[in-house]
Amino acid sequence: MSGRDQPDLDEIEWWLSAAAEGRVSRESADRWAGRWFLDDEREWDDLSLWALALLHGIDLRPGPEEPYLHDDEQVREWLEELRRRRAR
Repeated sequence: MSGRDQPDLDEIEWWLSAAAEGRVSRESADRWAGRWFLDDEREWDDLSLWALALLHGIDLRPGPEEPYLHDDEQVREWLEELRRRRAR
């Protein structure tokens, strides 16, 4: 995956897919997305920005020992929605 270069939609989808499938932790996906999402020097297309916003916050919990705010099914739905939007 890219180091300094801005990620493209393929890389963003990879991270969402990896989080949905448990190949990376939600915390890792959140940190990765936050690095890009919060960088005011970057410009994004609408779909990339939408997907980054989902990833940046994927690890939110209502409390320390609570389940994730967005369950696994919802994360899989996000991935499916991203793929549908890309196919248009």
